[in-house]
Amino acid sequence: MSFLKKLSQLISPSSRTDEAGYWVYVRCNKCGEKLRTRVNLYNDLSIEYDDRGNAASYFCRKTVVGSKGCFQRLNLVLKFDSKRKLIEREISGGTFIEEDEYFQDEP
Repeated sequence: MSFLKKLSQLISPSSRTDEAGYWVYVRCNKCGEKLRTRVNLYNDLSIEYDDRGNAASYFCRKTVVGSKGCFQRLNLVLKFDSKRKLIEREISGGTFIEEDEYFQDEP
């Protein structure tokens, strides 16, 4: 069994990075449920052009809905610079939390 585990670690290392994804962690204001969603930085973003027609920034609107009973809609607006780095974020119906807080009570 340990041979198969070592072989699987060689084929697909567990420390892979997700360069195309940006994870967002939020908490519902109504029920307190912690949620996360992934934004694909190459498919989910819309381009905002400057006066010269160049890509000046990107934005993404996303709605997140919990699954534990309240089904409150959390509306996110994320704005990224021209290099797809987050520069601004807004939320309605919830609050942003950090990744470690999301995983805090997980087994």
